[in-house]
Amino acid sequence: MEKSTARTLHLLSLLQSHRQWPGEELARRLGITTRSLRRRIDGLRELGYEIESTPGTAGGYRLVAGNRMPPLLLTDQEAVAVAVGLRIAATTGIADAESTALSALAKFEQVLPPAVRERVNAIGRAVEPQTPRGGPVASELLGALALACRDHERIRFSYTAADGARSRRLVEPHSLVAADRKWFLVSWDVDRDDWRTFRVDRVEQLSGTRVRAEPRDLPAEDAAEFVAVAAGSIPTLHTAHAVLDMPLEEMRARFGPWAQDARAVDDARTRWPFGGDTFPLMTTVLVWIPEGVSYEIEAEEEYLLFLREQAARMLAAAETSLRAAGPP
Repeated sequence: MEKSTARTLHLLSLLQSHRQWPGEELARRLGITTRSLRRRIDGLRELGYEIESTPGTAGGYRLVAGNRMPPLLLTDQEAVAVAVGLRIAATTGIADAESTALSALAKFEQVLPPAVRERVNAIGRAVEPQTPRGGPVASELLGALALACRDHERIRFSYTAADGARSRRLVEPHSLVAADRKWFLVSWDVDRDDWRTFRVDRVEQLSGTRVRAEPRDLPAEDAAEFVAVAAGSIPTLHTAHAVLDMPLEEMRARFGPWAQDARAVDDARTRWPFGGDTFPLMTTVLVWIPEGVSYEIEAEEEYLLFLREQAARMLAAAETSLRAAGPP
C-alpha cells in the first residue's frame, strides 16, 4: 500500500511539472502498466484533480486548472523558493501584498518539514528586501498589464507624469520591470512613435483594444537595461561631464546604450554626461570607466572639491590597510 501511494504521489508530481505526458512515458517512469496508470489517473480525479486525457499515438494526460486549487507537491528546493518568494512579495509595493503574502506564507510554513522550515527562516532573517517607493500598485492592474504583455495586445490608459500632467496613451506593451523599488511598464507608444517607460502606480483607467500588435525589438539588451537607461536620462539635481581619452565609437561599443548621450570632442576623446540627485550617487558612475582610460571631470567647483576629499579619504584608508598588512 505504501509503495502504491508513493507511485500515485510521484504521478501527481510529474503531472504538475509538465504540460502533457504521453501515457506510455508516464507508465515507464512509474514502473507500472498503462492499465495501472489509468486506475491511478482515475483515483486522482476522484480527489478533485482535473486531468484531461487524449487518445491516439499523439495523446496523453494533462493536468488542467480546475475551479479550486488542489494540493501541490514540491521538492525541498521548490518549497524554499516559494517561501522566499512570498517574503519578497510582501515588499513589492503591490496593494494588500503584505497581508496577503504573509498570510499565505504562514499557511505554507505550517506544512513545511522542520529542516526546510529552518532554511526558510534563516534566509528570511538574512535577506532584507528593499522597501518599495511610490504609490501602491493594485494586483489586478499588474495582472492585466502582464496579460497584455503576453498577448501583445494594444492597450489604452490615463497616465500622470512626474510634473502632474495627465495624458491618454495608446501603447503596445512589451514588459513589466521591477526596478528602483518601483514597477515600470515598457511599451511602444503608438502616438509618439517611440519607446516609453511608465510608472505603473501612475497608470489609471486601463482598457484593452483587442488589437494584437506585432512584437518589436527593444533598443537594449533587455527590458531591465532599457528602464535603467531611461531612468538615467531623467533630469537630476547635479550634472557633470567626464572627458575620456577614448574615441566615441570605442566608448559606444563598451558602454552600449549607456553612451547614448556621449559626444565626440575630437577623434581621440569623448565627452560623457552623468548626474545624480546627490554627489555620492553620481560618483558611482565613474567606476564604470575602464581601467587604464584617463579622463577629466568638467563640473561645478563644489563637486570637484567633493571628489578630491573622497579620493583623499579612500587613498588614506588604502594606505593604512596596506601598512597594517605588512610586506607582501
